[in-house]
Amino acid sequence: MVGAGALATPLMSFAQQQTGKILRVGLLSPFSPSATVSWHQAFRLGLRDLGWIEGQNISIVYRYAEGRSDRLPEIAADLVRQKVDVIVAALVIDALAAKEATSTIPIVVAAAGDPVALKVVESEARPGGNVTGLSQISVEVVGKRLELLKDIVPNLSRVAVLWDPQNPVSTLNWKELQIPAQQLAVQLLSLEVSSTNDFDKAFEDATKERAGALAVMPAPLFAGNFKRIADLAAKSRLPSIFQFSEFTDAGGLLAYGPDRSDMFRRAAAYVDKILKGAKPADLPMERPTKFEFVINMKTAKTLGITLPNAILLRATRLIE
Repeated sequence: MVGAGALATPLMSFAQQQTGKILRVGLLSPFSPSATVSWHQAFRLGLRDLGWIEGQNISIVYRYAEGRSDRLPEIAADLVRQKVDVIVAALVIDALAAKEATSTIPIVVAAAGDPVALKVVESEARPGGNVTGLSQISVEVVGKRLELLKDIVPNLSRVAVLWDPQNPVSTLNWKELQIPAQQLAVQLLSLEVSSTNDFDKAFEDATKERAGALAVMPAPLFAGNFKRIADLAAKSRLPSIFQFSEFTDAGGLLAYGPDRSDMFRRAAAYVDKILKGAKPADLPMERPTKFEFVINMKTAKTLGITLPNAILLRATRLIE
């Protein structure tokens, strides 16, 4: 332990010796603080593992849009005015806002939906510009969620899809869902939701059109309303799936997607490299290595769904 401490000290003080100051990281999020607790904790732990300790040799400036994407340009510009040394964005939408606000401050995105298609970077191998980080595998994962619904709902033929047309990642996922839907012989029912006022009507439409399940596309609006969506899905008797495990914690049936906490922890390694002199343009983007498949067994029982053993064995976590 003494030896490890001796080795860590030069790492912790490296950037301070170069700059003579505590370095600052701007943490930009389209979500609320409560929705990002585990992710940001993982990020801080990742920094600590690399010798960066908040309040000692690094400070973190937190800015949250609280699910309102229209606020992102304003709070991204505020981080630029704060003269942070690096900005960490959660998704594509806030990475784009940060990129619009500065072309010089390095930006690390923790979980970009499709950074090339949405013009966050030039390519994953050679990002170019001032943005790098981690990219989510979008097309494969969105189709996998639909496949999981098909596996647990006998004779599923129509799936209601909750998506936000004002969010580029949500829109992209909605478009990408069309091909796997055709392959699985599933008809998609579009439920466009751009504000919390749209939720009730969306679920009324799903019931009216006799949807057999619900797939939720990525969007900060939905991530800020896990419980409301889960409750409405249960009330409408709709087996539901989203990408965040927090959705199943709130009562949703299924969650499948990259382990977001792991991605934030890995984003800390990018911050570490940049603070030690690396350029974002020279740091290839990485893809997720850990995925979560979470099932809420209480919700399954409420909906009267008996889950096949093959599905249960694939789960990384069961909520009893």
